[in-house]
Amino acid sequence: MTELLTSDVDRERVAERLRTAAGEGRLTPAELEERLERAFSARTEAELEPLVADLPVAPARESRRGRRPDLGPFVFVSLMLIGIWAFTGMGYFWPVWPIAGWGISFVAPGRLRGRCRRRSFNPGSSTARWPSSAAVGRGSGERPH
Repeated sequence: MTELLTSDVDRERVAERLRTAAGEGRLTPAELEERLERAFSARTEAELEPLVADLPVAPARESRRGRRPDLGPFVFVSLMLIGIWAFTGMGYFWPVWPIAGWGISFVAPGRLRGRCRRRSFNPGSSTARWPSSAAVGRGSGERPH
C-alpha cells in the first residue's frame, strides 16, 4: 500500500467501480453508501485500496483507437435513405449529405481526432483551479500573484 496523497480523479474512479459493483448486485445499498463516504473522504491511496480489494477487477475497455467503425449500420442507413429518396419522387439527391457526413469517419478516422490541449497556461499548476505545491511556496496557504 502506498501513502501517496490521492486525487479527485482517483476517488471518482473508485466510486465508479463501487457503483458498478452495486449495480451488479455485489454490494448492498448500505455497503455502497458506506464505501462511497469513505472513498470521498480518503486522503491517501492506501485508504482507497481496501474499498475495492474484495471486488473483481473491471475488464479493460476496448480501445477505439485503430479500430475501424462498423460498416453494417452505415450501409443499412444509406440504403434506407436512398430508398426514401426513390420512393418520394427521385428529385434532388439529398441523401448525399448525410451519407457523405457519416462516410467521412470511414475515410479518415485518425485525422478527425485532435490531440488534447493542456488546460492551464501556468506550468506550475495542473488544472489552473488550484496551485500546485511548486507554484506556491512551501507551507504557504496563498495563491501566487
